[in-house]
Amino acid sequence: MSSTRTAAMAAGVLFLITEVTAMAGLALYQPVLHDTNYIVGAGADSRVLMGGLAELMLVVAVIGTAVTLYPVLARHSHSVALGYVCGRLLEAAVITVGIISVLSVVTLRQDLAGTPRPGDTALVTAGETLVAIHDWTFLLGPNVILGVNSLLLATLMYRSRLVPRLLAALGLAGGALICASATAVMFGRYEQISALGTAAALPVFAWEVGLAGYLIVKGFEPSHDSSSGQPRTTPSAV
Repeated sequence: MSSTRTAAMAAGVLFLITEVTAMAGLALYQPVLHDTNYIVGAGADSRVLMGGLAELMLVVAVIGTAVTLYPVLARHSHSVALGYVCGRLLEAAVITVGIISVLSVVTLRQDLAGTPRPGDTALVTAGETLVAIHDWTFLLGPNVILGVNSLLLATLMYRSRLVPRLLAALGLAGGALICASATAVMFGRYEQISALGTAAALPVFAWEVGLAGYLIVKGFEPSHDSSSGQPRTTPSAV
């Protein structure tokens, strides 16, 4: 198996891992995200910690997609490939901040469990602040930065024809839509977790899952992969 085919399969698997772990993390975080008194209550720490573990796996997979794709993408555009790597690193960093904020709520709850708390109101405020930090990282990381990264990757895929152009066009549409939706959420037009927010996220979800499936099953289009001996279809730099 060629190194390019191996990279395609690895990237496809990692894209699927990002989808599974992102959804798992959000689902497992629900007690701390929606219970304002979580920090002074009984808590569901094991569940939240499992959510943190899922998101740590997400961080590794996000970085892994960039690392595995970079050698192939760089043959077609060094600048876009480097931009994609940097964007994925930034996305992973923002997600990590969100993980730390949520796990900090758990730490505070555990450290103060069973002790008199005359200042419960201040603790609740601290917990809500940490959750608010997570909410912003959830908007900026898996929405704004993810959208920009999708646009970078889909643009290069569309120009190089490493995957079918229809699939790359889905990535372009999905990346633009998720960025627009994140902007609307930022200005209070609707909630991120809502019917509109979910609908806006579906195209980029379909893009990543579709790309993952294509890379695992077929790999990159051989006639447009410069490692196959064919001439490149795009300049080496953009």
